[in-house]
Amino acid sequence: MLLPKRVKRRKQHRGRMKGVATRGNTVTYGDFGLVALESAWISSNQIEAARVAMTRSIKRGGQVWIKIFPDKPITEKPAETRMGSGKGSPEYWVAVVKRDRVMFEIAGVDKESAQEALRLAASKLPITTKFISKQETGGER
Repeated sequence: MLLPKRVKRRKQHRGRMKGVATRGNTVTYGDFGLVALESAWISSNQIEAARVAMTRSIKRGGQVWIKIFPDKPITEKPAETRMGSGKGSPEYWVAVVKRDRVMFEIAGVDKESAQEALRLAASKLPITTKFISKQETGGER
């Protein structure tokens, strides 16, 4: 499971997810990618489940890049706690993913197996996604 080694502050505000991703919106490392079509919080458990699904699908051939990192702590109060008494303690970590962000990339496999691997990874995520290739985004060759 991914989480930061250390952070400046233990708790964060929730924030907003308006707009589209201006960074990380092209396929840079691999040949194929998985793009988010809506904004959401992706938890570290979901990222790990998608990674496992991808690597099992391509049978550990090729290479996989995870281009999102969960660096936002999400706090929760204990069950059946009265209102007040401050903010809850951090429970898990999420990555803030905006629309048009490339989340995962694959290289070293043919298009059909990459498409199947990214389809399996997308089924583990709570958002709608799209399969793209490097030529479609105009990334480096």
